Amino acid sequence: MDCKLRAKNCGGCPLLGLDYAAQLKQKEEKVRALVGKYGPVHPIRGMEQPYHYRNKVISTFATGWGGKLTSGIYAANSHKVLPVESCLLQDEVLDKTMQAVRAAANACRYQPYDEDKGTGLVRHCLLRRGVATGQVMVVLVTAQPVLPGAKNFVKALLAEAAQRGVTVTTVVQNVNSRKTSVVLGEAEKVLYGKGFILDTLCGKTYAISPRSFYQINHAQTEVLYGLAVEAAKLTGKEVVLDAYCGIGTIGLTAADHAKQVVGVELNRDAVQDAIGNARHNGVKNARFFAADATFWIREAAAAGEKADVIFMDPPREGSTPEFLASVARMAPKRVVYVSCNPVTLARDLATLTKLGYKAEGFTPVDMFPHTEHIETVVLLSKGEVDSKKIRVEFSLEDMDMSEFQDGAPYTQIKDYVLEHSGLKVSNLYISQIKRKCGIEVGKNYNLPKSEDSRQPQCPPEKEKAIREAFKYFGMI
Repeated sequence: MDCKLRAKNCGGCPLLGLDYAAQLKQKEEKVRALVGKYGPVHPIRGMEQPYHYRNKVISTFATGWGGKLTSGIYAANSHKVLPVESCLLQDEVLDKTMQAVRAAANACRYQPYDEDKGTGLVRHCLLRRGVATGQVMVVLVTAQPVLPGAKNFVKALLAEAAQRGVTVTTVVQNVNSRKTSVVLGEAEKVLYGKGFILDTLCGKTYAISPRSFYQINHAQTEVLYGLAVEAAKLTGKEVVLDAYCGIGTIGLTAADHAKQVVGVELNRDAVQDAIGNARHNGVKNARFFAADATFWIREAAAAGEKADVIFMDPPREGSTPEFLASVARMAPKRVVYVSCNPVTLARDLATLTKLGYKAEGFTPVDMFPHTEHIETVVLLSKGEVDSKKIRVEFSLEDMDMSEFQDGAPYTQIKDYVLEHSGLKVSNLYISQIKRKCGIEVGKNYNLPKSEDSRQPQCPPEKEKAIREAFKYFGMI
């Protein structure tokens, strides 16, 4: 299947011209080449219908033909908006919803935001759909807090959507007045509905807000998490640690089969969602904590805490040597690693192998057809551990949590700034802004070697980007 957007330099589907079976073979071979020496690679799990799987869409507004408002995505390697009417990857209901948003915005004569001039009103539109429930969320991102004719916009949107066979569940205005490439701002106002939608995944119901992290491919996420929980071989007696837990989806999926689940996630908003999701689903044996996974597990391991099973689902850059060493100190019988990057998976496996863990098998999952991305689930196991040495509860009250109160490590701050602003920042600049914000920095960390030494000072645009990262990670 071909797409008109490819000829216009979309760049979103680099493998679209390749037969889907060939795509799957290519991805499976990539995983095998990188990690096959550690254990068997099972056949990749692909989709029956590898189109229209994205349940989340972000569209950027721009001026179109005749001065009318249009919207779409940035063309590859540019800041030029490529108008999009429909997309082979996007949920078709969301395509229709976006058409309704544009029609309503044009009826209200809203002007697109010009990032160079700093003029205009509407910046982006974020759409989400609960695949199992059919609920639809519209988030209109504006450059100003006042949305003229907000009630008229909502009325027009609902009518335009209904004409296209779409029922909109909730409409939210998000205000982002900063000069930034980050889509969402801090302030939000619910214009219609409850401000969130519900979806069901692996038997659990999740409330999804504009900021919630939620996997974009519902069908393949159920495959991925099903494989992960199956690999854990839970009997109902295990203490489970869910590291990098996001909104708690893996941990809550596993909770029915475990004695206790402890989730750790750096993003505080995601942790609040996880706590709410546990409460909504009546899960009483799961607790969630906002902390950097490496610092948290290091502290737990140093305190002598143990876990029977550890799920780890790190970001694309993979885990850290310190995290992996702490995993070994906690001595779980099984580690289930859910990877979104086989390159960093291979790197981390080299460390885990040296620490005495053996990969039982790998199952690649095609979460993002027609792109080069690939997820992989691997079970690692260790020899029998003396059960007398394993505590069955996390005594968190006795742990010193102060060490990770200051939020994200420097590497994650750098990654966030680069991803959201395109700027590269140094440890020096981060420490300078930490001091400005009153965040504790090591006594002598990045200080001048002498009083006469001159250090480069963080430029204003990089300071702004670093502060945005601090806000995202709940540090300020």
